[in-house]
Amino acid sequence: FYLASLSLWLAVLLVSLDSTGLAVAIPIMTTQLGGTTLEAFWASIAFMLAVSVVQPIYVTTSDVLGRRIPLFIALGFFFVGAIVFAVAQNMATVIAGRVLQGLGGGGLDVLSEVIVTDMTTMKERPLWVGLLSFPMAVGSILGPIIGALFSEYATWRWLGWYNLPIIGITALLAFFYMNLKPIEDSLASKLRRLDWTGMLLFATGAILFSLPLSWADAMYPWGSWRTILPFIIGILFLIGFAVYEKYPPQPVFPHRIFSNITAQVTLIGAFIHGAILYALLLYLPLYFQAVFLKTPLQAAISILPLCVFVVVLSGAAAFAVEASRKYRWEIWVGWVLLAIGVGLMALWDQNTSVAASAGFQTLAGLGLGILFTVPTIAMQASAPTVDDQGLAIGVLVSFRLFGGLVGLAVGATAFSSTFGGAVASLGSLPASVATLENPASAVGFIPHLREIALPNEMMDAIIGAYADSLRTIWYALAALAAVGAIASLFLKELSLESEETGRQHME
Repeated sequence: FYLASLSLWLAVLLVSLDSTGLAVAIPIMTTQLGGTTLEAFWASIAFMLAVSVVQPIYVTTSDVLGRRIPLFIALGFFFVGAIVFAVAQNMATVIAGRVLQGLGGGGLDVLSEVIVTDMTTMKERPLWVGLLSFPMAVGSILGPIIGALFSEYATWRWLGWYNLPIIGITALLAFFYMNLKPIEDSLASKLRRLDWTGMLLFATGAILFSLPLSWADAMYPWGSWRTILPFIIGILFLIGFAVYEKYPPQPVFPHRIFSNITAQVTLIGAFIHGAILYALLLYLPLYFQAVFLKTPLQAAISILPLCVFVVVLSGAAAFAVEASRKYRWEIWVGWVLLAIGVGLMALWDQNTSVAASAGFQTLAGLGLGILFTVPTIAMQASAPTVDDQGLAIGVLVSFRLFGGLVGLAVGATAFSSTFGGAVASLGSLPASVATLENPASAVGFIPHLREIALPNEMMDAIIGAYADSLRTIWYALAALAAVGAIASLFLKELSLESEETGRQHME
């Protein structure tokens, strides 16, 4: 049992390291490979897009085929993607590697939480959810530091190579010690039960919905048919998916999972939490490098207040539920802290003190940490049956990651459109920074900000353009947190005392 649990913790650690470690390395990597701002953001967006698309597919597939086969497929994708990323000679190959890693990471992330649900009862689960949060949170702390160390003192390519031994150990532990009760049925029968149409509708809709959000005003204007058409088609596919899911015997998203107010509110919160969390993990390191002129390592250290308190509270909040057997009050506190913390970040500029930057991050980190684990307990408590609890947690994780994708994509669009206008307002730029007149150069130019010699007034104006562009993201995230706080008021307090086990429990 404990070695099987260790394999899950390593899987979660892999995904957490990978989703947070790249952010501080993006400016240096983009400069070395000659990438654009859009390509830089897509190194993260592509990962999140792949994760979001495949997570529901992994959950429904594992519900039919069993958990082990999808888990090993996910490890295989992650392994190949890490190699492709590490050997990339251009940004297109980097993005391809990140897509492959996302196809694997989506499975590792969601299956780890689903398998913990299989291995434990509802009564035991707050403790084990708290324990599973530690590798996730540790990865959030170590990821930026490892990314900074590799990019500054070795090469960003090691962000791919160091994954390989961890994948190997995870695979060995899972192969020998994860002995879950198999589903008794023939392979042909299992394959017939899969919701192939639902998976296709969801994947197509999610991709078409997300792509224009990332390139609007960066590649094509918002009013362009190239932006509007795929966006509308994506929405239609997602609506079609939602309607269709009433009919298959083994749907990707069963309607019964959404049948009560606690599940509905928790999923809205998960979407918003994902949007805020992943936007902060990408754009905060860029803020510290562009506005406070930090090196990658200094930027990674600067965001530690956020990451450390995500770690502390994600575990502590779950253990508090274990003790109190209540979850609503913690979720309310989490949303209030998050809304205040992110809202105060909008007050930052290049003259903000270290104490203020650390303090506001601490508030946001406290809220993010609570909302990392406690809503998963509420979601499982809302499931109609014990066998639906794994599916319920899979749906929640999918909503969180899809929110993260939307947060990254909208943030990229907000940054690019605001930066272009801010730089244009400065008039003619000196030759040394003239490349910034094209917003596509904004991220790749960040490492040069620490080196160029400009009059103080011009330097302050350029840094101000970066600060204003990123501030639009903080405003949007604060508004989302307020929506999450209001929605959480409708949560119901459900019992956590069930001791039933699901059909794929440990043997």
